Amino acid sequence: MIVALAALAAALLLLAARDRWLSDDNIIRNFPIIGHLRYLLIEIGPELRQYIVAANHEEFPFNRDDRDWIDRSAKGGNNYFGFGTDDNVLQIGYPIIKHSAFPHGEVSFTASVHDKALALPCAKVLGEVRGRKKAWRPASIVNISAMSFGSLSAPAVIAMNKGAKLAGCWHNTGEGGLAPHHRHGADVIYQIGTGYFGSRAEEGGFSMEKLLETVATCPTVRGIEVKLSQGAKPGKGGVLPGRKVTAEIAGIRGVKEGRDCVSPNGHAAFKDVRGLIDFVERIAEATGLPVGIKSAVGQEGFWKELAAAMVETGRGPDWITIDGGEGGTGAAPMTFADHVSLPFRVGFTRVYKIFVDAKAAERVVWIGSAKLGFPDRAVVAFSLGADLINVAREAMIAIGCIQAQRCHTDFCPTGVATHNAWLQRGLKPELAAARFMRYCQSFRNELLAVTHACGYEHPSQFTSDDIEVSAGPGLFKPLREVYGYTPQRSWAGIGGWPSSA
Repeated sequence: MIVALAALAAALLLLAARDRWLSDDNIIRNFPIIGHLRYLLIEIGPELRQYIVAANHEEFPFNRDDRDWIDRSAKGGNNYFGFGTDDNVLQIGYPIIKHSAFPHGEVSFTASVHDKALALPCAKVLGEVRGRKKAWRPASIVNISAMSFGSLSAPAVIAMNKGAKLAGCWHNTGEGGLAPHHRHGADVIYQIGTGYFGSRAEEGGFSMEKLLETVATCPTVRGIEVKLSQGAKPGKGGVLPGRKVTAEIAGIRGVKEGRDCVSPNGHAAFKDVRGLIDFVERIAEATGLPVGIKSAVGQEGFWKELAAAMVETGRGPDWITIDGGEGGTGAAPMTFADHVSLPFRVGFTRVYKIFVDAKAAERVVWIGSAKLGFPDRAVVAFSLGADLINVAREAMIAIGCIQAQRCHTDFCPTGVATHNAWLQRGLKPELAAARFMRYCQSFRNELLAVTHACGYEHPSQFTSDDIEVSAGPGLFKPLREVYGYTPQRSWAGIGGWPSSA
């Protein structure tokens, strides 16, 4: 005991001497040893605030109630909340869903809304309008958004793919390429970013030959998405820190191990709207698959030109994914994450209205992304014109993420966003896959329950008159008045759903 204490005292003396004379930090030089406590508290600050300091609705990007609802749903537990709302329902922008005096009768369903196996398909068929050879109707209106293997760990990607298979939804690969971990049975959307990983020529540009080879190896690829930008870092290419570029990831992406993998901020395969449309059509023709685009929203000129060109030519993307500026996983510069691109509700409505004015909105499948993984937010998105919802960080939370905000450091404590083998041990793909499945099913069930409460059969029947938002104390306005349009869609039902599902 005495020897141990003496060794500890000696170690502290050595540390104090180093701090006092060798450290380049003011605090540590002035306060040897105890100065380190300041940096320890800074490091664990996010975790402390989650559980001790922050109230239920104070924290960002997801507050305690958000995370609690996802976690309870993923565990198959009681995801109800008691004693009424603790939201400030009069705060500016707060949405209220207007229920019907005569709800849609669930008795007409062969499957109850409470049936955990109940699917909720998309009202539109991807690729149908432009006659794609492999057009298909997504089986779920809730799907996994683009998150690359590299940003996420192998166990996390496996868990999401297996969970998507169980839940009957699709799994977007993200721009990092089609990895072995995406091949566990789920429908896959293969994303092509500016780095062209998986469809990359030796000199770094796009290769149609490589794309066809990649798609041929995975029969579950159901569509291809061309990423123009994303909410976390719009106008900047993907960033994977060198410490996360393992040998496996380097092999998949065709880059050097241990080196920062930074994609270009723009595409080399096209430079304007006409070039983008030609690129989309070339891929669709070569693969037979529906092809969409994903983008955050900044300057509006691009969208006006795209809508006009699509009307003029009858060509273009089969779907458009709008990513809000509040979205984002992985690593991003602070300025881009905080200040570049419009938030979802603003960005989506500006683009959708451009297409409404051009009488082209109904000829595109619209996908919303950015913190929409909750029934109330999904209803708002559908009321604004969305046909599908993509979830990213909500899927991460469902499989065990605790919002530690260590994604960019390779020290994610839950194993979701790290390639540290010791930390990955805590994430068991089969268990996490079941968690995602339960979250996705709970999400769809509650979304459908709210849809029925409003008198509708399917979320695609919502209009911008079904939601009102607070515009001041005691003043609420329908979304139609706030954004100036109602969704351009017709509802004729989905053949075979749900009565003969």
